[in-house]
Amino acid sequence: MENKKIHEVNKTYWNMTADDWFGVTALPEYGVQFVTENELHLFGDVTGKTMLEVGCGSGHSLKYHADRNAGELWGLDISQKQLENAQRFLSENNYSPKLICSPMEDECGIPQNYFDIVYSIYAMGWATDLKKVFQRISSYLKKDGIFIFSWKHPLHGCTIVDDGKLVFKKSYFDEEWHSQIVDGMEILLPNRKISTYINALADTGFIVERMIEQTDEKTLQLKEEVDDRSRKAQKLPLSFVFKARKA
Repeated sequence: MENKKIHEVNKTYWNMTADDWFGVTALPEYGVQFVTENELHLFGDVTGKTMLEVGCGSGHSLKYHADRNAGELWGLDISQKQLENAQRFLSENNYSPKLICSPMEDECGIPQNYFDIVYSIYAMGWATDLKKVFQRISSYLKKDGIFIFSWKHPLHGCTIVDDGKLVFKKSYFDEEWHSQIVDGMEILLPNRKISTYINALADTGFIVERMIEQTDEKTLQLKEEVDDRSRKAQKLPLSFVFKARKA
């Protein structure tokens, strides 16, 4: 499937539904029923750090870091509507990050060897060319810069709960792009293996420091009236997060 078609389909979805996703899955949250930054402390002290968010959405994760005295903040997103929402939201909170509308794969004027931290909260799975995106991110980072990203766990995408039992609905090894209907609109996504992310990081000069795949304790402790998603989350991770360093 051509990258241009994938970008067009997914950009249309995000432009049409941006308001519905305002503030959803943003720091300190990394993902669905998942441990948070309040527990993981992957970013540490961001005071004065120069930071770029890839797939910044409505700007809530940018505000999270701005509130913690981060230095210069940049945001990248494929959706102009998302960036309009982010600009309004951040301006209302007296913050003025640099926002760029572009696919994450493309050259778009982001400076090289400039950032202390590049991060992405539940957006990296939309990449059409993962290795190319990681190469770009590496080029944006200073030496020893940090890259943190989260996304849906591939086991989440492979399984369903059927009559209280966890059942595989597709092969873990199937990484083909597929169409889904969400909110009445089409999106296009793959379901990449964990090893695909690890190998792409290694191939682009990153050293993995942490990989977390852990359901939050509140979900794990649920005993009664457990919905299907929580039942699944008690058996396998629904999300993951990587922290890597540019060598």
